[in-house]
Amino acid sequence: MVFFVLFILTLWVKSFWSDVRPAPYSNSAVMFNFFSRKREPQKLFFKTDIHCHVLPGIDDGSPDVDTSVELIERMQKWGIERIIASPHITFGTFENTDEIMDGAMAQLQSRLTELGNPLRLSHSAENRVDDLFMENFAAGKLITLPGNRLLVENSFIQEPWNLDQLLFDLQVKGFRPIMVHPERYSYYYGHKERYKAIHEAGTAFQINLLSLAGHYGKDEKRIAEYLIEQGMVDYIGSDLHRDSHADSIDKYLASKDYERHRAALEGRIHNDEI
Repeated sequence: MVFFVLFILTLWVKSFWSDVRPAPYSNSAVMFNFFSRKREPQKLFFKTDIHCHVLPGIDDGSPDVDTSVELIERMQKWGIERIIASPHITFGTFENTDEIMDGAMAQLQSRLTELGNPLRLSHSAENRVDDLFMENFAAGKLITLPGNRLLVENSFIQEPWNLDQLLFDLQVKGFRPIMVHPERYSYYYGHKERYKAIHEAGTAFQINLLSLAGHYGKDEKRIAEYLIEQGMVDYIGSDLHRDSHADSIDKYLASKDYERHRAALEGRIHNDEI
């Protein structure tokens, strides 16, 4: 008899709980959904991208005009209104010249005009410090940003042996060097004093959105944040090459990391002054 009563009580409790438990779309469920809904991407706090690879078919970035247009349209959703494309100039792989870049830019600009896209497009170059760089420097053929600003890329393997002297010589000749993505050069991670020495000697730093997004890995993000903390970030570039890069930036712009980085950098970078 006792077991029978306990059995009836158990059934009654289960029935009662099913009646009072919130339905899938009750107020409680709606409230939970409200607080857990997906964050919407924010706009960038600058309108000019000085480092990306959207000129078609001349480096490891966009392979054709259609892809370039798709990438640009994604960038415009971030608030970008002006792009200064920066194709690689690298000995033996991407030996681009002004003429090659102008031709690719003309194709892209023609398509943008057909589409009625108001983007302001121009180009400079991402100049790898190598033998071709030295030849172009000697011949007066370095390709710059407005104001004689010059995007300078180190090797990823080791620091160029003559880097300090080269950066000094560039400034003597009237160039304003900008080291691109210094946070990606792993040989500086254990020698952070080099960042300070290079920056204080007059070379500006441009970090990548993709580094801040964690696209390359934890180390690049950590060092990018270190450079922000030390007040050594002067420019930001997307370094956009392909859709996967854009996907990472989309996700980043919807993150709390972006809010934190924006608070630290807004008003301190100079992209829109170029």
